[in-house]
Amino acid sequence: MTQILEARDLVVGYRSHGSTRTVLSHINVAIAPGELVCLLGVNGIGKSTLMRTLARMEPPLAGSVEINGTDIIRMSQYDLARNVAIVLTERVAVGVMPAFKLVELGRYPHVGWSGLLSDIDRDIVRNAIIAVGAEHLAHREINELSDGERQRIMIARALAQRPAVLLLDEPAAFLDVSARVEMIATLRQLAREQNVAVILSSHDLELSLRTADTIWLIDGAGRMHIGAPEDLLADGSVAAAFSGPNIAFSAGDRTFKIRSHPHGKAFVDGSKERVGMARTVLEREGFEITHSPEAALVVVTMTASGWDAQGGNGHYQGTTFADLARFVRQQAKATFQTEPLS
Repeated sequence: MTQILEARDLVVGYRSHGSTRTVLSHINVAIAPGELVCLLGVNGIGKSTLMRTLARMEPPLAGSVEINGTDIIRMSQYDLARNVAIVLTERVAVGVMPAFKLVELGRYPHVGWSGLLSDIDRDIVRNAIIAVGAEHLAHREINELSDGERQRIMIARALAQRPAVLLLDEPAAFLDVSARVEMIATLRQLAREQNVAVILSSHDLELSLRTADTIWLIDGAGRMHIGAPEDLLADGSVAAAFSGPNIAFSAGDRTFKIRSHPHGKAFVDGSKERVGMARTVLEREGFEITHSPEAALVVVTMTASGWDAQGGNGHYQGTTFADLARFVRQQAKATFQTEPLS
């Protein structure tokens, strides 16, 4: 497979006042056209520094970054802008202008000496705005936009640039949950349709694992693990990087679970579409889910209209998950009430 971007023995960090601080070293990564890569790791591990180095915003301390076989250090600013676009989380001061004018700036590496946009350029700008769902923002002033709206416009500007490589550092940081999912799905689709290599850093572990073609995972020791999401789930790399003393990452359902179970074991059975949510309630309240009702302190059966439970000194019933949560808190305190829960 042809690689569009490749980093070889890359060392990233900072030089200041004659001293050098290395953040990451021995980085060897590559990405092909049409591929979506998610860069993962805990806060402060060096994801943003790596992204800035790949974009030549920070010089590498050692090693190289190549695009189509050319070291980016040797590229002119013009050639670099035609090949690489980056969207950062920092708020960039752009002055007073309509949002669509900011998106148009993405076309300037491709226009002639006059700086005038053609009809084709304007179509590209329009399509970039549509791609991020920002048509309603196009004629608003940039300084009137919220952080999330502004981020959409910055991504549209990068898309209008039509780069070979698109780098995005936390592109969905200011978006709500549904908009975040839509944004990542859009980037994946654009990677395929425009044959652009997309690299994005993210703190949304579950969404990244469900959408990325490849994961670049930086562990706590600064080592890079590379593979399909399923490979890094299967070999334990994701769990090792993100689990802690009180939480564990479950590869099976790609969620975090609380390690501590001070209140014993619970068994849940019944209506399949409701069992998973009931188990979540019990785990949140400090119970460990067991597959053996004989080993359980609390046994819950989910029905179409509610739940039945055996625990403590009797039998209990309820209709909502809030009822169930109150019940298990009572069980944990061993102070059950015989009257119906309210």
